[in-house]
Amino acid sequence: MPLRSENRVIAKLGLRLVEETKNIGLKTLIKTCGYKRIDSFAISFGVAPRINASGRIGTPQDAIELFLTDNVLRAEQITKGLNDYNLKRQEEEKKILTEVNSKLDKMDINNISTLVVAGENWHHGVIGIVASKIAEKYFKPTILLSYEDEIAKGSGRSIPGFDLHSALLDSSEYLDKYGGHEMAVGVTLNKKNIAPFVQKLEEVSKTQELKDIKPIITIDEEITFENLNKKTISDIKLLEPFGEGNRTPVFVYKNLKIESIRSISEGKHLKLTLKDGGNTINGIAFGLGSLSNEYQIDDKIDVVGNLEINVYNNIETIQMNIKDIMKSYK
Repeated sequence: MPLRSENRVIAKLGLRLVEETKNIGLKTLIKTCGYKRIDSFAISFGVAPRINASGRIGTPQDAIELFLTDNVLRAEQITKGLNDYNLKRQEEEKKILTEVNSKLDKMDINNISTLVVAGENWHHGVIGIVASKIAEKYFKPTILLSYEDEIAKGSGRSIPGFDLHSALLDSSEYLDKYGGHEMAVGVTLNKKNIAPFVQKLEEVSKTQELKDIKPIITIDEEITFENLNKKTISDIKLLEPFGEGNRTPVFVYKNLKIESIRSISEGKHLKLTLKDGGNTINGIAFGLGSLSNEYQIDDKIDVVGNLEINVYNNIETIQMNIKDIMKSYK
């Protein structure tokens, strides 16, 4: 649901109630997540994934019991189980992602409009998450299928501007079951129908000129070093909660000189120190580690991202959470 109008008010008041909750199970779960402040980020990346993991990997009954119990010891026991489910979900996700990327390396991705990848024993509670990551990485509609004997079941995720459910409707002659909406679908089909289904889906996507759809980052405002202060961060927080229909403000900071640049976390992410005259700007770019080979020290760049406060060793610094980088032409 879009976080606008009354939805935003309800969510904002709901977050305050969560922060002050007397529910033993919820309090215990929040404590184990390690977030000092309850906001949309803490719920989206800390609380919700653990609750979701009980349904994806374990049983939803565990999450229900957590919210109903009045016993602190039982709440701690269930919370440990949810944390274990979440860790297992992360491990499954990593395993499937590795296998999918390995298969994609053998495909001519540049000449394919839609990505359909199948594999053995991929957990049904996880493949939708992986499909989202692949769709985001390559900016192509993605369907992942897991084999069960002669049947393939899977989940698909689309990109803005392409109705994946409509594409399935046009390819339904090869499907046993399908459902969902424009951006997310579920499918079931016989293994022998995978090849013709992939061919038909590709034909459908080409008629919709999918190749012409490009990823776009909408920028809210250009900023300078004067904007990098705690008051700006405080003003931005007044706009919370962020989410669908009320996204975190995106800023562009132009003509910065790279003082240092390196990939971290096994090459996944990018850490930068940037200069604007005599001023230093810290930046982190999640998922953009590969760009460490494209830019060098002293390069002039424009960066797009969100402003946030990073806490390390109890020291707070303002940094940019960078979403994209380009050479500066200013």
